[in-house]
Amino acid sequence: MKIAALGPEGTHSHELAARLSDDILLLPTIDQICAWVEEGAGTGLVPIENSEAGGVGATLTCLRTRDVYITGEAYVHIRHHLASRSDLSGIEIIYVHPQTHEQCSRYVESLGIEVVHTSSNAASALAVLKNERSGAIISGYAADLYGIPVIARDVQNSSNNITRFVLISRERCMSGTFTKCSILIDPRTDRAGLLHDLLAVFADYGINLTRIESRPSGRGIGSYIFFIDYEFGKFSGKALDDLKEMAPVKEFGCYTGVTLDQIFDGSATASVQHTSLGGGVRTPFQRNGVCNMREPEP
Repeated sequence: MKIAALGPEGTHSHELAARLSDDILLLPTIDQICAWVEEGAGTGLVPIENSEAGGVGATLTCLRTRDVYITGEAYVHIRHHLASRSDLSGIEIIYVHPQTHEQCSRYVESLGIEVVHTSSNAASALAVLKNERSGAIISGYAADLYGIPVIARDVQNSSNNITRFVLISRERCMSGTFTKCSILIDPRTDRAGLLHDLLAVFADYGINLTRIESRPSGRGIGSYIFFIDYEFGKFSGKALDDLKEMAPVKEFGCYTGVTLDQIFDGSATASVQHTSLGGGVRTPFQRNGVCNMREPEP
């Protein structure tokens, strides 16, 4: 199966996609990936949140506005390095992606060097190739790919810097061994206790939330929508029905993950959990029935 990921070559998305598939399409923006997936051309791989910088707005907008579903996820340990063809004293400008800047803010600000934001980590690497007196905050994978020496390793704010990626598809997983579901709640009203009542539905059914994030609805200041992830269980359907009686709900689907061992032994499925980027085995993308795109035969 073809996977579309954020390019150019050398992004974290590209590195993860390369471990999952031999057939990769690199696109310049998350929105273009989502549009490609919405057309039914294949599967997309996009970052959705980071432990340091929070939610990825472009992906959340994609989920809200496009007819796509989440079919898998990966929690990836991200390492950032300063790479340059000059030594540190010779660097006059730093190229860095805005999300990467947030994740490495303490180190970047400590340098006191002019910062220019780029569209991706790979774009930062390409910019360094055009300017001898510049540096870029990029991955080891990108540094190796573009032949740029690493002069400072692990410059991220946290040693536990994790980015969550999701696989998206035009079709939802209709059956499988699900562990998590994702939805968007758009209340469209404002009243005392509204959020309490929405969250109480999960508490009443004993369902654990794994993530909740509010985003502006676009209808004016003070109007918000809520992205929610929760653990899949026997009462998930009932909880969803109750929520729909209180507010409009958009379902992004239910899905599951596999272990790091499954990625490296070649049994990776339509989703993946807990890996680390920075080099390693390239594994074909395989599906073993964990995510079925059609209803099971009666």
